[in-house]
Amino acid sequence: MADKAAIQKRAQRIRRQIKKVAGDRPRLSVHRTSMHIYAQIIDDVKGHTLAAASSLEKGAKDSSGANIAAATAVGKALAERAKKAGVKEVVFDRGPYIYHGRVKALAEAAREGGLSF
Repeated sequence: MADKAAIQKRAQRIRRQIKKVAGDRPRLSVHRTSMHIYAQIIDDVKGHTLAAASSLEKGAKDSSGANIAAATAVGKALAERAKKAGVKEVVFDRGPYIYHGRVKALAEAAREGGLSF
């Protein structure tokens, strides 16, 4: 099991790389647990969350939050909410998680929903 300090170090390294290329685009941040997946679009300049979605929501309760189907549903919901908020381009922040499985499914669903990153 990974050390907590190593996980934080990996996440900070990813965010440091993101800040170099982000410019004035908001950040799509992903948090994954063993039971659920969460995603939010954050404006780091203002410090506000523009849109958020998770597998805990009513519509996503039909399936387990710990599978690719739930991650896809969260990605689609987030893309819809981002459109309503006027966000089209984001920077993808996968945090300390590998771009594989649920994280990849969420990202691809968000792209299909109209977000570009």
